[in-house]
Amino acid sequence: MRSANMTAAEVSLQVNLHPLDAPHVAYTLPHQIRALGPQVGQVLLTVDLHRSQGSRYRIEDYDQKLKSLQDTLDRIAAAEPKVKIVEVDYTPPAMRRVARDFLGQDFIPKKAHNGSPFYAYLFGVHAASGDYVIHLDSDMLFGGGSHTWVGEALEKMAQDPSIIACNPLAGPPASDGSLHSQSARRLAAPYPAYSFPSVSTRIFLMDKRPILSGQWRIPLLQPGLSARVQAFINYTPSCLALEDSLSAMMVANGLSRLDFLGRAPGLWTLHPVYRTPAFYRELPRLIERIEAGDVPDQQRGHHDLNDSMFDWSEIRAQLTWRRKFKRRLQYAASGLQERMRDLTR
Repeated sequence: MRSANMTAAEVSLQVNLHPLDAPHVAYTLPHQIRALGPQVGQVLLTVDLHRSQGSRYRIEDYDQKLKSLQDTLDRIAAAEPKVKIVEVDYTPPAMRRVARDFLGQDFIPKKAHNGSPFYAYLFGVHAASGDYVIHLDSDMLFGGGSHTWVGEALEKMAQDPSIIACNPLAGPPASDGSLHSQSARRLAAPYPAYSFPSVSTRIFLMDKRPILSGQWRIPLLQPGLSARVQAFINYTPSCLALEDSLSAMMVANGLSRLDFLGRAPGLWTLHPVYRTPAFYRELPRLIERIEAGDVPDQQRGHHDLNDSMFDWSEIRAQLTWRRKFKRRLQYAASGLQERMRDLTR
């Protein structure tokens, strides 16, 4: 039973981290903690050290990036008393515990068919001390600066049990509150608020108790043939991504996700889609601009960071369909060669 009297102590901010994230977390983690830390009782940083066999997901300089990540986390933990750092536990007892609590069975995949995290996400939510968990990917950026948004979200979830998750508004608000890069049902509210039938693993504030109690169960979804081939090449189980499973659970149980700005000044998010050396150099300045509300009109209503705030033309030129197709063929050929070597040993 949800209560309207939830406090910050019962909410955890949980951020998933991997050595691959090392170049940006020195800037994004302090920013995320500034945005949400005062509104929660715990900041849980879950570090995923799993190394994927698939050639597409290998990191050549893994040890160097791991050292950089560890140095950043040590600095943050020393400065932030709410911070707890936990390594994702891949031992069979830990995986069975998470599988039983969230899926109602003994098996849980480490990765989805495309190599994206599956178990690591749910391990983080499971390990968080709060009944309510704000889950983030480590690259999410926050504007608006509201220090009441989490409390408002808890009130809305207490009032409507069909809301499984709440998110800040995706993208800085447009002048009329409309969404320019997403489609959703707008709700009557004194600020932009929208209802979605799905959830993304980039960010969500979720009450995990109905799942832990068995009221809802997260299903494992089987992908189509091409995705099963991709899973074979990537050395991953043949199942769809966690956000697909969570969204299917929502549909099956008549649940929804609420995105809303909240009372002034509100809270909103931006997500950088690409990673380039130029982006890493500009990231500290981008965070300063976002926190100060220095946002051009062309960015408003868009949930991904676009060219009005940072010029992505260089990386887009490298991602033509021919280059992407060639790269996928290279990944597939490399993966199949590794598979054949394994089968003939």
